[in-house]
Amino acid sequence: MKIIVVGSSHGGFETVQESLLDYPDATIQWYEQGDFLSFLSCGMQLYLEGTVKNVDDVSYATPEGMRAKGVEVNLQQAITAINADQHTVQVKDLKNNTTREESYDKLVLSVGAVPFELPVPGRDLENVYAMRGRDWAIKLKAKTVDPTVKNVVVIGSGYIGIEAAEAFAKAGKHVTVVDVLPRLLSLYLDQEFTDQLTAEMQAHNIYPAVGQGVKEYVGVDGKLTKVVTDQAEYDADLVIEAAGIRPNTGWLKDTLQLDRSGRIEINEFLQTSQPDIFAVGDATVVKYAPTGKEMPIALATNARRQGRYAAKNLVTANQPVPAVSGSSALSVFDYHFASTGIKEGTADKMGVKTQSVLVSETYRPHFVPEAENPVVDFKLTFDPETRRVLGAQIMSKADVTANINAISLAIQGKMTVDDLAYADFFFQPGFDRPWNIMNVAAQKAQRLLDK
Repeated sequence: MKIIVVGSSHGGFETVQESLLDYPDATIQWYEQGDFLSFLSCGMQLYLEGTVKNVDDVSYATPEGMRAKGVEVNLQQAITAINADQHTVQVKDLKNNTTREESYDKLVLSVGAVPFELPVPGRDLENVYAMRGRDWAIKLKAKTVDPTVKNVVVIGSGYIGIEAAEAFAKAGKHVTVVDVLPRLLSLYLDQEFTDQLTAEMQAHNIYPAVGQGVKEYVGVDGKLTKVVTDQAEYDADLVIEAAGIRPNTGWLKDTLQLDRSGRIEINEFLQTSQPDIFAVGDATVVKYAPTGKEMPIALATNARRQGRYAAKNLVTANQPVPAVSGSSALSVFDYHFASTGIKEGTADKMGVKTQSVLVSETYRPHFVPEAENPVVDFKLTFDPETRRVLGAQIMSKADVTANINAISLAIQGKMTVDDLAYADFFFQPGFDRPWNIMNVAAQKAQRLLDK
């Protein structure tokens, strides 16, 4: 069997890893149109801030290491067309501008997504950057130490935008974050949390410009000087666009069935409209555990899971991909937060009726000194009729983010607040309180529902 895998990020990497395990006799060809294998964009902040010194270390694998395992690694080679009837792909060698045809038995597409480019005047000005991929990482790193860059404007306040903002604030730059949404990080956290984080960011030279849409970039002599929104103007020596992504699927529209957003339509086994072609990653949707519906959730964990299942289903498609809760986490200066499932801020959009309780407790028992005992904020969201757990958010200056994994399991297991209220969690004063904060929140939910 000959397996071709297109793309070397999370989904492609995991497809190759699982295929090596499941099909030791298969021929595996792995294609990456860039000149570097498996760059980890979600690790970019670590490189920009200097935690990781070498940009090439922000990677899963090396060509040499994968070739040693028997994988045919092809860098700077792009798959430009697919003939599904003939089971062939057209390969363009970007180094020498030649093309060739390769056959396949099974094809896995991890084509990912590309940064959304704002369709505004001035995009061609110098110093309008994106935050995705190795090439942009190198360019951004240079700007963190560029003395001519004093004012940075980040467009978008999702994880990528906030990571960029923090990295440049730590580099001594004045950072403005522009977003059409009313709060920074509003897709991930409810207001109780974002208010604290916004204050934290302002204390570190990051300033929100929310509820504003970008109208144009203004420059002098071809070089960026200002960002103009529908409400204000901001000095800018550098713009970092982090306003979402779009699926990299335009070249597939005549080959595979795409949805209205351009994502590849797949079944529960990751098969596309062509049964020998599978798709994983940001160009697809996933099944969302809190609602049972399909949603686009662009997370590395989802792509990696899909990659493993795509490989498992290549020969016999009988293992459906499990639903996910959309769990994620981030640090913003001294705060660590994580969320999973539905939040109050997203419930209406999903057509779900919810209730929530908020608990604020010290990290450890009260006798532990304050300096070693920060407050933990935990919000539990649930269905008031079925009492089923639907989501949660947690934040503290202590790293308690791993708690959210328990809630993710609770969502997937369709547990209720009653199940969670007295669930068995360990206690040791050096680590936590006698009742885990998840227990406390669920008990509070019980009292609310039983009134």
